[in-house]
Amino acid sequence: MYVLAVNSATSVASVAVVNEEKVVSEFFLNTSKTHSERLMPLIDELLKYSDLKLSDIDAFAVAIGPGSFTGLRIGLATVKGLAFFTEKPVVGVSTLDGLAANLPYIGGLICPVIYSKSNEVYAAVYINSACGLERISPYLAVSPEKLVLLLEKFDKRKITLLGDALDMFNENMLKRLGAGLKIAPKEHRIPKASTIGCLGMEKLKKGCIDKLEELVPFYIRASAAEEKRKGKCSN
Repeated sequence: MYVLAVNSATSVASVAVVNEEKVVSEFFLNTSKTHSERLMPLIDELLKYSDLKLSDIDAFAVAIGPGSFTGLRIGLATVKGLAFFTEKPVVGVSTLDGLAANLPYIGGLICPVIYSKSNEVYAAVYINSACGLERISPYLAVSPEKLVLLLEKFDKRKITLLGDALDMFNENMLKRLGAGLKIAPKEHRIPKASTIGCLGMEKLKKGCIDKLEELVPFYIRASAAEEKRKGKCSN
């Protein structure tokens, strides 16, 4: 089975093809261009260098959030369009789940953090268990300070942080997490379409397929436009 995966939930655009045995190919772009300008060209090049045609793809996986509201909409629209055109199944995967899956052999806690807004981060806490990656906290949209308070409740167990929002944690916050704190290597800090594809394949094997009309971004909280509209309605 070939799964084409897309992750455009953050500033990094990533596309990949995975199968049951390996990551066939993966492209990243971490530049200032908008995702709308580069996703389809990336997918075209990915398929070409993989010696595959779109008709060879058996299913699609896409990061559904949390993350950039615009990036999520672009990624979802792209994948839903491809799935509709090819009549192939599609699954949505949490951005934070995919990011935590970058560290499959890490012991202790894994905490991905990505930019939200208003000095907040999106985050969740995971462990690698005998059953695979396991999330042990809710999906969160919190300030860095509140996240540190949550992590301190784990009695300073070994914690590995990764993600694009690490610069929001000052030195004093990090010191509070103790000597067991680790920062993932930079090559593992960015969201990868390949992990979205691998997690998506696991869902597909279990028969979990999303309906196109029900596949929507997972925001955790309302977008800025929605919050503004709610504010007008309440006045």
